[in-house]
Amino acid sequence: MNVNEPEINPGDILILSDEHYILENVCIVSGAGTGIGRAVAVAAAANGLTTLGLDINAAEGEKTVGMAKKAGGRMVFLKTDLTKDTDIQRAVQKAGELGNIRFLANIAGIQHIDSVENFPMETYDLMERIMLRAPFYLSKLVIPHMKKGGNWYGAIGNMASVHAHICTKNKPVYNITKFGLRALSQSISAEGEGKIRSFTVSSGFVKTPLALNQIPSQAEQRNLTTDQVITDVMMGKSRVKEMMSPIEVANLFVFGFSRFSKYLVGGDLLFDGGMTLTY
Repeated sequence: MNVNEPEINPGDILILSDEHYILENVCIVSGAGTGIGRAVAVAAAANGLTTLGLDINAAEGEKTVGMAKKAGGRMVFLKTDLTKDTDIQRAVQKAGELGNIRFLANIAGIQHIDSVENFPMETYDLMERIMLRAPFYLSKLVIPHMKKGGNWYGAIGNMASVHAHICTKNKPVYNITKFGLRALSQSISAEGEGKIRSFTVSSGFVKTPLALNQIPSQAEQRNLTTDQVITDVMMGKSRVKEMMSPIEVANLFVFGFSRFSKYLVGGDLLFDGGMTLTY
């Protein structure tokens, strides 16, 4: 099975006609240095939005800028540590200088494989801060921008997971944060009067460094080969025996942000190959 992270082909990007997909409007994307965050940033830029990409990895973030330009879009990168409130504040200020903040994609995440009883609390704190607190704080800061003027408008997309629906062993904090993002999306939507929407995207396993890098740990803890982890653990319950590509996930954000998702208010886009619903 090929599990290398695929290239982003501009021809694979979903391009939608939307009056809000213009350069004057800004989309903030966290985790824009690799994987799904990179793909969302490129897709948002390709759809005509001014995109501000955030990541702690500046070298990879600048590579994403080049990809966005190649796709015909405008993107700016800002090195950002999501564990620092000052960095988050600076990012939203920068986005406001670029245009009207209308979209936020909270993608950044990390993984640690361990049981509840062995889980290091410093890692718990780090994961919670990056994957739940930062999305909350970014949302808190961008909502006033979305409310500017007489015509409220905005959408906040949060990258959840199949692990926002089911819990697998040795991923307790990942499970907790992903369930939390669904609650955050619903909370924002409850207050948004239908004008500021929030939603989650829940995928199965995606060909990203985050997913690919956990294969050795899973193999060691489960006493399996790396191939067995992929076929039996990751894809074992999926009816589609292939990992999604990052751009396939990014296209769900393009759709979720668009006029075609007017009724996606607190909902979840579950694209998991049947993993959770076809046992």
